Amino acid sequence: MEDFLTYVLWAKFAVVGIYIFYAIRGPSIWDRLLSMNLVVAKTIMIIILFASITGMTFLLDFAIIYALFGFIGTIFIALFLSKHRLGKIRRGGKSSTQTVAKQTVAKQTVAKQTVAKQTLSKEGAPKGGGA
Repeated sequence: MEDFLTYVLWAKFAVVGIYIFYAIRGPSIWDRLLSMNLVVAKTIMIIILFASITGMTFLLDFAIIYALFGFIGTIFIALFLSKHRLGKIRRGGKSSTQTVAKQTVAKQTVAKQTVAKQTLSKEGAPKGGGA
């Protein structure tokens, strides 16, 4: 059974390596944050597996504390990124928030022009029902 757990432990190390690579090369900051959160989760699994293989049960306390710090760290980093607008997704050199703002302004302009045309057409119509 210990041999199987050792293989699983090495597989977890490989998965953590993949997640660290993804954290470095992620397309956006949010993908990097997610991959670092996964690194924390897999590290907790590695600590638990190592504790069960070696019989050092006191390591389970460290795994719980590490999980708590990982969760709190993820929350604080996400709050920081959302407040400082560092988590913009880049598309064609412009952030998605800039694109959405431009689309909103364009829609408002079209709506104002439509209202102005309707107002002009109501004012310009004959009052007697015309013939």
